[in-house]
Amino acid sequence: MTAVQGTAVDIPTEDGVADAYLAHPGDGRPHPAVLLYQDAFGLRPHLKSMADRLAAAGYTVLVPNVFYRNGRAPVVELPEFIDPEARPEIFRLVGPLMQGLTPDLVERDAGAYLRWLAESPVAADGPVAVTGYCMGARLAVYTAGAHPDRVAAVGGFHGARLATDDPNSPHLAAAHITAEVYFGHADQDPGLPEDQIKRFDDALTAAGVRHRCEVYPGAHHGYTQADTSSYSAEADERHWAALLDLLARTF
Repeated sequence: MTAVQGTAVDIPTEDGVADAYLAHPGDGRPHPAVLLYQDAFGLRPHLKSMADRLAAAGYTVLVPNVFYRNGRAPVVELPEFIDPEARPEIFRLVGPLMQGLTPDLVERDAGAYLRWLAESPVAADGPVAVTGYCMGARLAVYTAGAHPDRVAAVGGFHGARLATDDPNSPHLAAAHITAEVYFGHADQDPGLPEDQIKRFDDALTAAGVRHRCEVYPGAHHGYTQADTSSYSAEADERHWAALLDLLARTF
């Protein structure tokens, strides 16, 4: 495996400074960039380990704290392992943070993250890939739709509420996406019923977006997050294979 260097960085935005984690191969050369969006639990050791795994595969990975307006990570204190008993109190705290992160703010912040990567000496010139988990899957779609000139690939995993009747529903961004898209849905996810899966896929198809959406059998919302009770090793490895395949086709 490639030696990886991981550091904390600060990213200037229009609304302040976003703290973030940057991981990249330790060879001193620029590598293709991946913007990795967190789940609701935020920037924490597990997400850093995911970034490190991508970096070991040859990528420069930026993981911003998207809740930076509410403080530096960890914005909400978390147990080492998030079990069902811990979830209600955690979501009581993170729920308002998620609701406050409107699509307009997401797209504005994404511009700052992409500019920072464009100026980073460890990120290669050219387009970037974006991957997101849980709520981060929505952020990835918004980012690709708002910055089609910069985003060449989008990966989304166990995303919820991807195709609702809300006027800001993520699936409506499909008309502006030029990237290749891969989504791995959890079939045990109450936040993404079958009708939304179909609506999301239909929107990508109608927009002419090159994409593949797959449903992982037996997987729950959060199946990639090893520090939670929703984790599935089988579904997680399937996600890694799909994501790395997407990146290999992109760069």
